[in-house]
Amino acid sequence: MLETVYLNNTLQTWFIAMLIVAFSVLAGRTFYWIIQKTFKVYTKKTRNDLDFILIDMLEEPLSLALTLLGFWFALDMLTISPNVDKFIDSVFYFLIIFNVAWFLTRLIDALIEKYIVQKVKDSETDLDDILLPIVRKIVKIVIWAITIIIGIDNAGYSVSTMITGLGIGGLVFALAAQDTVSNLFGGFVIFSDKPFSLHDRIILDGYEGYVVEIGLRSTKIKTLDGRIVTIPNSSVTDNPVLNVSKEPGRKIQFHLGLTYDTSPKKIQEAKEILEEILKTNENTENAVIAFDSFGDFSLNILCIYWIKHEAAIAATQDSVNIEILQRFNDAKLNFAFPTQTLIVEK
Repeated sequence: MLETVYLNNTLQTWFIAMLIVAFSVLAGRTFYWIIQKTFKVYTKKTRNDLDFILIDMLEEPLSLALTLLGFWFALDMLTISPNVDKFIDSVFYFLIIFNVAWFLTRLIDALIEKYIVQKVKDSETDLDDILLPIVRKIVKIVIWAITIIIGIDNAGYSVSTMITGLGIGGLVFALAAQDTVSNLFGGFVIFSDKPFSLHDRIILDGYEGYVVEIGLRSTKIKTLDGRIVTIPNSSVTDNPVLNVSKEPGRKIQFHLGLTYDTSPKKIQEAKEILEEILKTNENTENAVIAFDSFGDFSLNILCIYWIKHEAAIAATQDSVNIEILQRFNDAKLNFAFPTQTLIVEK
């Protein structure tokens, strides 16, 4: 029965091929388990982290490689047809190259994360923080592009012919990629003009928040309610950008309305109290106080001051307002509220 031929192969050959496939899957899982339980445990105890990173990034690609080689050897045992055999060889060549590229991208990414990211975070400038994610993406793109080219070439296809074909369709692609080009130009504007940097608080395209990532195509903003918004970089060239973090100080302006029975002397006293409060507060500067208008139901004192750039805005306003309320109450200065006087004729 084992000598019975089915699809150009005996049942014995089919059975051996399936055993090889099963064994390759088992070997891959076993190899992965051995690395987890022995090599990784040992490398964790060494002083150098490089060996641990290498083993950690290598375990999955190596396990996959063992499995792929087993499948390849099993299929190579079978006699199907020359064209199918050639196609299978091309597929496995490409998968092996893909596996190598996967390992390289994992290894490079892990090395960057271990040895470069923290140094970039500790540096004084923001330029390296911006460029590092871009460099990581470019490195991955280059590796995968080379992988695809090598894989196509090993599969027996002419890479130069394909590139020529891509050139014919380049115009169509360029028209379809107008938005992408616009976003890339917006990224260039961000890097050259620097309307904002990482961690700046900005208002862009109707969103306000802190910049957490600047890429070639888009910028990510963490809004004040904690959500991440991804905004195309073309918005930088099409819309105004308000950089809140670059303001020299926060301007605060309001009116204090006193009742109409307040005397000129009391008005002057109120102005002096405001000037003293804003002068003695370490977080405020450039105060402007003026009795500027007669309102419908109040005598209005204009109060303008700036909160220093490094000071907490809400906390400073809170302390100033509390002191104003307390000092005005102590001085018997009454705040006005909307009132009407009705004259009834008999």
